[in-house]
Amino acid sequence: MRAVVYSKHGDTSVLRLVDRPVREPGTGEVRVAVHVSGVNPTDWKSRSGLTVRGSFDEVVPNQDGAGVIEALGEAVSGLRVGQRVWIWEAQNGRPDGTAQEQVVVPAGNVVLLPPDASFDLGASLGVPALTAHRCLTVAEAGPAALVPGSLAGRRVLVAGGAGAVGNAAIQLARWAGARVAATVSGAEKAGLAHAAGAEHVVNYRAEGAAGAIKEWAPAGVDMIVEVAPAVNAALDSEVLGQGGTVAVYANNGGTAVTLEIRPQMGLNVRYQFVLLYTVPAAAKRQAVLDVSTAVAAGAIRVGPEAGLPLHHYPLERTADAHAAVEQGAVGKVLIDVAPR
Repeated sequence: MRAVVYSKHGDTSVLRLVDRPVREPGTGEVRVAVHVSGVNPTDWKSRSGLTVRGSFDEVVPNQDGAGVIEALGEAVSGLRVGQRVWIWEAQNGRPDGTAQEQVVVPAGNVVLLPPDASFDLGASLGVPALTAHRCLTVAEAGPAALVPGSLAGRRVLVAGGAGAVGNAAIQLARWAGARVAATVSGAEKAGLAHAAGAEHVVNYRAEGAAGAIKEWAPAGVDMIVEVAPAVNAALDSEVLGQGGTVAVYANNGGTAVTLEIRPQMGLNVRYQFVLLYTVPAAAKRQAVLDVSTAVAAGAIRVGPEAGLPLHHYPLERTADAHAAVEQGAVGKVLIDVAPR
């Protein structure tokens, strides 16, 4: 089978296309014929050595994907050959990601795709949707699970509403009943955030961003899904409501946050830092369940009409796909492992 691998950390030049033997699934594992592999910032950061999860002689990159089950190991129940699935955390603590024609993963890391859900959608879930779910469920007053109505009455601000996590956060929050605003850096991204479902979109580079958000949420926002905490610390402090929560899932624009202590104390603000790979197992299981339910309900979509343009690359151009994500491609970068 064809696979993209790297044997040392570095830029995209370390990626190479090779032929590897197909592995049989062991106990508790399944083998999936990958149709589409999703690329996230975590994938190029792992490849480059900025973040490392495990030490292996050879690594196939990419955590997310979608395809068809083609073999089951012993002690696997509830799944069968031929089922369409999406894959999450394929390469977390393991050397085999989804940038290959067949991947073997634990059975718990595959989730059934509804008949009307595309492989593109399945490969776009994983890291973005599960991260967004965690960000929306860390407030002191909950909820711990997302269902229609679980965020009713809440006002959620999504920073970077045109990004993959931002897009998923908008769609999940709306499905759960929240009112959602988003910040973006320009008109094109504003259109994408609106398409995702944000009712109020603010250009954070414009003067008066805090005022525009407070006009929408006079009592302050309840939750902020934050992609750039160092840059947005002052803005977040201005627009948070009493008992508000900032869920930080990335460090775009800086690695240190400076906060004025007294205003945060007065509001009893909570900062929650989120890294999907170390999220408690029970919270991950809940996220997988809720995201799967939202997909079945048609509440999570991809494509420009859903605010998430798709950029396709063939497997042999995985290096270009990684470069596109590293350079800030707007939308979702996907690798077509199987012919479309």
